[in-house]
Amino acid sequence: MKHTKKITILHSNDLHGDFLAEQVDEKLVGGVSMLSGYIEKVRAEEPNTIYAIAGDMFRGSVIDSEYKGLSTIEIMNALAPDIVTIGNHEVDYGIAHLLFIEKCARFPIINANLYIKNTPARLFTPYKILRVDGMNILFIGIITQDVINQTKSESLVGSFVDTAAAAAEVGKICNAHNSIDIDFTVLLTHIGFEEDRHLARQLDPAWGVDLIIGGHSHTYLEHEVEENGVIIAQAGTGTDQIGRFDIIVDTDNNCIDSYTWRTVPICAETCPRNPAMEQVLHRFTSQVDEKYSHIVGRFRRELTHPQRTRETELGNLFADIFTRSLGIDVMLIGSGSIRAEKLGPIVTYGDLIEGFPYDDGVFMFKVTGQQLRQMLHYMLRRPTPATPSSTSCPPPCGCATTAPRATLITLPTAARRWVRRSATMPCSPWACRTTTSKTSRAFSTSPTIPSARSRSPAAWLPPARIS
Repeated sequence: MKHTKKITILHSNDLHGDFLAEQVDEKLVGGVSMLSGYIEKVRAEEPNTIYAIAGDMFRGSVIDSEYKGLSTIEIMNALAPDIVTIGNHEVDYGIAHLLFIEKCARFPIINANLYIKNTPARLFTPYKILRVDGMNILFIGIITQDVINQTKSESLVGSFVDTAAAAAEVGKICNAHNSIDIDFTVLLTHIGFEEDRHLARQLDPAWGVDLIIGGHSHTYLEHEVEENGVIIAQAGTGTDQIGRFDIIVDTDNNCIDSYTWRTVPICAETCPRNPAMEQVLHRFTSQVDEKYSHIVGRFRRELTHPQRTRETELGNLFADIFTRSLGIDVMLIGSGSIRAEKLGPIVTYGDLIEGFPYDDGVFMFKVTGQQLRQMLHYMLRRPTPATPSSTSCPPPCGCATTAPRATLITLPTAARRWVRRSATMPCSPWACRTTTSKTSRAFSTSPTIPSARSRSPAAWLPPARIS
């Protein structure tokens, strides 16, 4: 007779300070109060329940940034996850601060492959075995160098370069526990959905990995994905929903007998509020509101930033702000540094900080029109024709080319004349995507014409769009 046991795994990822409920279509949605209420409800109904968070608890809220993550850890302590792995934004406040915050956490934080460069010293416990109803559940935390490079990380902190090295580390940990009866193995990753699939393909089935619960790419799945016998899931971003696995474990063969997975919306109709969590929130919101609730501007209408992979109104707004205030020609802003999907029409100081929370420096340098063209080709991964005078861009670009991925729309004649001359050009260290600077009239009651010295060429020429 087969012996089975049931476990329920709830999971979130990329919470990004989404602590407060929002009114959506006259319904109250999200927030850690109702999220906590739902978790406690499931824990009461299903005794074998585990709640896991796959990285990026930090950033996205003035409640987080005002206290440099300490408020987030207090809120997470009240949420009481059973296991957490770190994401790239956990490093934003510095590694020393992160290690201090770890000491404040009343839950285990795991990561198998984040270490201090030039030493073998790991920063975190690589794995954790949770004992649930007599079963040994092995959790392993994974992040890669590519993900670390996308954020404000410290030079002393490194990770395994790619998923192949991460997979090898998973194998070492799993093989080291062959003498222990591990009933179930979960990888808690923060590398993005496509990289999760790539990682799953490199796992040896003999290692016994059953699930990958991921984060970083903010992927909202309608159904789980299976790759190389490993089930992969992710729960979007924020607190508007939570992922839920109900799994029947075959304890004789240490594998999944059957399972279901779905995302559960966090809303007032199905999720009770948690009074204890609301008390914790009130401690921080009362102080933050006093500082950040004053109005700093008004738009004619709401501006949006729905996607990171296209030109957006908010991207244009911030590009114009930097261009005019710094008196330069072109501004490159990483779309990922804009954390709000919408802003306005009334903008408070808190809205502005939450929408653009990073305070990194701006790097300004001069390039020729040909170099600028090469840089844009590199960002779009389009091979550029070699020229006798210049075949590469100055640092930090280093224009190596790869396979074609996109094209540039032909510039108007006037714009081509401008691009041939030298341009003063800053870029943010977040410049993984470009946002073209184009005058946005939505935030101004009367158009203003910048001086010839400080205005952006795109303010007086037809905009060059990147497709």
